[in-house]
Amino acid sequence: MTTAPANTPIVTPSEWAPQKAIWTAWPADPAEWNDDLETPRRDVAALVRALSIAGNKVRVLANGDEAEATAHAALPIDVAEIIPAKYGDIWLRDTGPIFAQTPEGVVALRFRTNSWGGKYDLPDDAIVGDHIASIARTPIRRFDFVLEGGAVDHDGEGTILTTRQTLLNPNRNGWSKEAAEAALREAFGAKKVIWIDEGLKNDHTDGHVDNIARFVAPGRVVCQAPAGPDDPNAATLDAIAATLARETDAAGRKLDVIRIPGVGLYHNALGEVSPASHMNFIIANGVVVVPIYGTATEADALQALQTVFPDRAVVGVSSRGLLGCGEAGGGSFHCITQQEPA
Repeated sequence: MTTAPANTPIVTPSEWAPQKAIWTAWPADPAEWNDDLETPRRDVAALVRALSIAGNKVRVLANGDEAEATAHAALPIDVAEIIPAKYGDIWLRDTGPIFAQTPEGVVALRFRTNSWGGKYDLPDDAIVGDHIASIARTPIRRFDFVLEGGAVDHDGEGTILTTRQTLLNPNRNGWSKEAAEAALREAFGAKKVIWIDEGLKNDHTDGHVDNIARFVAPGRVVCQAPAGPDDPNAATLDAIAATLARETDAAGRKLDVIRIPGVGLYHNALGEVSPASHMNFIIANGVVVVPIYGTATEADALQALQTVFPDRAVVGVSSRGLLGCGEAGGGSFHCITQQEPA
């Protein structure tokens, strides 16, 4: 494992830039999934197949002999590469490296993890990012502060979307806004940070931005509209859109804000209101994979996103198993993946 020089310029590519591979992981610990691994595994397998059909190279970590055997059984060699590895759970967007580019080539940015503010302390979550970087043969650049990949979204030109609820939360770094922006400049070469107040109700991550607003092109963002009068996030979704509509990006462009139908009121198997979101999509080579939940608005949401991504297939895949219930799950496809740029 090598360490990248700390003083070289850095650019964090947009997610729509060409990708070398997509990394994800296979659900392996029954205790993290209410003793039901079959349901989330079904969602992960469907995601991987959708990415593979579009021509993406998918690398799937598997923790332990049982996980490795079942991953191989579900995902043939022409669909995914299965790699033995240790990890706490599958949320690689947050525990894996964030790949960036320097004049010397791609580097793996590594941050401290504190288990989403001390809520989910799992063995090996702190080291899986180093393991991925080693397998990818990518030098590491380390930063001595807590940051999860799902807390930031990039336009590839130096603009970052994030939320105060996550980055300024006392359970992370205890940052002021100024300290957070300085850290983002250091880590990502950020030129402009756009702040959204908060994320969805009952989000385990304390409001990660990848569940509420995403860049889809330079100067263009998508966010959700309330699905109906009973939408528990209606006020939050409207506030997000209003905030974005007032903003400009690092190049000075006024943001083009596109709203798509939200999921609306969604109850999980325990009857809890869950943070289901179509924003947790993955942009990959040739395809955008969108989480769906069997709700009335999903067809309209997929159609709206197809208009946003005319050069990619937009594919809806069930993510109800990944969303889970209780302490299990809580995320979706973007949360369990990390792209490696070409």
